[in-house]
Amino acid sequence: MKVVIFDMDGTLLDSKKDLTISVNHVRKHHYNLAPLSEEFIVEAINMKVRNLSQLFYETDVYHDKDRELFEIHYAMQCVQNPYLYDGVRETLNKLVVADVKISVATNAPTPFAKRMLKHLEVDHLFDVIIGADKVQESKPSPEMLNKILEHYKFDKNSHRAWMVGDNIKDMLSAQSAGIDSMFATWGFSPNSDDKVVIRRPSEILDIVL
Repeated sequence: MKVVIFDMDGTLLDSKKDLTISVNHVRKHHYNLAPLSEEFIVEAINMKVRNLSQLFYETDVYHDKDRELFEIHYAMQCVQNPYLYDGVRETLNKLVVADVKISVATNAPTPFAKRMLKHLEVDHLFDVIIGADKVQESKPSPEMLNKILEHYKFDKNSHRAWMVGDNIKDMLSAQSAGIDSMFATWGFSPNSDDKVVIRRPSEILDIVL
């Protein structure tokens, strides 16, 4: 058995416009702050160590009122502008046809992930879609990946698995879970010095099949 676990934002799909709109909605309504750019939002999300509440809202902690307003707004906003990166849909379909098991592990909340992937008409391809709300620790913890591997009754002695992501957290989670990884550069992170770097989704097929 072969298993490929995908990150979502910046790997499968581009969500930066909607993320930015919802963050700026909170900034405006709760703090009367000027809007942030898409580039700033993406850079902040991809930092290895960061305090997003400070970067986004200039507060030391992420207040419940900010989280609630963001989630209410993003629940509708998240399906306004997302799109799959070129070649993603074709690659996913070819993996499924080849009987490769595919799932999603994202630090986004599961309901948002499922809504976005359904909107883009690829949700049915994945066996498991799991977000940070379903685990005690999000990536770089391996907890999400381990849950997916348990779903498949994964045997490291006879099976292969890969994590495909655009973030150091994805690579660290794969390392901790004891599986291989591929760093995707077509999304939020154009550069990486990781061992396996892929520049097009079709390169996944060359490695897995």
